[in-house]
Amino acid sequence: MSNQAISAACCPSLTERRVPAETAAVLAPAFKALGDPVRLQLLSMIASAESGEICVCDLTPAFDLTGPTISHHLRTLREAGLVDAERRGTWVYYSARPAMLRQLSALLTVTPAAAPTDRPDCS
Repeated sequence: MSNQAISAACCPSLTERRVPAETAAVLAPAFKALGDPVRLQLLSMIASAESGEICVCDLTPAFDLTGPTISHHLRTLREAGLVDAERRGTWVYYSARPAMLRQLSALLTVTPAAAPTDRPDCS
C-alpha cells in the first residue's frame, strides 16, 4: 500500500482499533526516525518554518554538530518520508510532508471515551 493510499484513509487512533499491518509498516520508520532528539528538533524547525521550507544553511548553525552529521539526520528524515528536499544551487531546502505528520498525529490522538459505569476505578 502506498503512502498516498494510507493518507487517503485516515489513520485510526491507537485507542480506536489495532493499526493495520500495512499502515504500521509505513509509519514505523517515521517513528523510528523521530526517536533521535536531533531529528525531532530538526523536524520541528522544518515544520514550523514560516515560509513552509527552510534552508539547510539555517538548520546547521542551530546545532553543535558538523554539517555532515546534520546532513545524515536530514537524510534519515527524508528516507522516513517526513520531509522533502529540493536543491537550489549549492543549498538544499527542506519542507515537512503534512500528510505524513497528520497520519502520525492521528494515530497518537487520544479521544476521551465515555467512562464505563460497570468497571471499578483502577487508578
